[in-house]
Amino acid sequence: MTARLLGIGTATPTGRINQAAAAEMIAAIGGVRATRARAMARLYEHTGIERRAMAILDGPHQTLYDGAVPDTAARMRTFHELAPPLAHRACANALQDANSDPSRITHIVSASCTGLASPGVDITLIESLGLPPSTQRINIGFMGCHAAINALRSARAIALAEPEARVLVCCVELCSLHIQAAQEDGCPIADALFADGAAACVVGQGKHGVALRHTASILLPDSYDAMGWIIGPTGFSMGLSPMVPDILACHARPWIENLLAGQGLAISDIASWAIHPGGPRVLESVAKSIRLSERATEISASVLRDHGNMSSATILFILERLRGRDMITPAVALAFGPGLTGEALVLS
Repeated sequence: MTARLLGIGTATPTGRINQAAAAEMIAAIGGVRATRARAMARLYEHTGIERRAMAILDGPHQTLYDGAVPDTAARMRTFHELAPPLAHRACANALQDANSDPSRITHIVSASCTGLASPGVDITLIESLGLPPSTQRINIGFMGCHAAINALRSARAIALAEPEARVLVCCVELCSLHIQAAQEDGCPIADALFADGAAACVVGQGKHGVALRHTASILLPDSYDAMGWIIGPTGFSMGLSPMVPDILACHARPWIENLLAGQGLAISDIASWAIHPGGPRVLESVAKSIRLSERATEISASVLRDHGNMSSATILFILERLRGRDMITPAVALAFGPGLTGEALVLS
């Protein structure tokens, strides 16, 4: 029995902005001094991002940051309004790609770290996509950039346990609802990197599609304070240590060597890599640790360039591009998040 990735779909908000304009916009939102605005512009220029989508650029939602700083309740109301239609588009694309009728879906696994609501996105998707009312649900909340791998692990387990199951996985993130331009710590870096997007896939047993062969997790030592995603009175704010790339550079290779050895593989056996580009330094550090060529990470870098860091949705964007280039297996997807924790998925 093998659980397979049967189809992938992605979607971004229609409002897009280049990095220079984003730096100006976010500096204006924060009302920062001219000297800091210039420093922000330099930071944004070195992110490896050319453009990104932001839901707050769409129509009336531009008013979220007008006047007083929006509180968490206002940001969550906006998430509840904007996330479901974006998630719907990604899921509809995934169902079409998988040639799967919505009535065939038995489970939905949803993931987000940028919005909370109950009833949430999963309920709205059952109704808007016309999924069976008996669809079983799992919500994965607040796990950050690697949540897609957590979601795929759950989908894989369901598909292996229930041969007739068809699992719809959906990751939707609206990072632009949490701009913290006036704050310090890791917030300026987060504002420079994070973007909005949704991605979905269909998982089940079948003869076609890449196999979800194995997943693995790691909690990196002495890294608890290196990254955090904290709910505050004015949205969610990120604490981000400049040591994160160095921590990953130290620990990535031995972890990956061990997990691959358990599958009878070595790093040299891996034909395709989907590394979550948390930022350019994260991508470079992990690639250097594993001793990958620039070519091996070009798809990850291209998704960062074209979309920014869309948190949990990003890995599925990368896998979609790899598959569009006739992805060669075995392949490995990697992502890291608060903890610091790492998640890996081996595909074959």
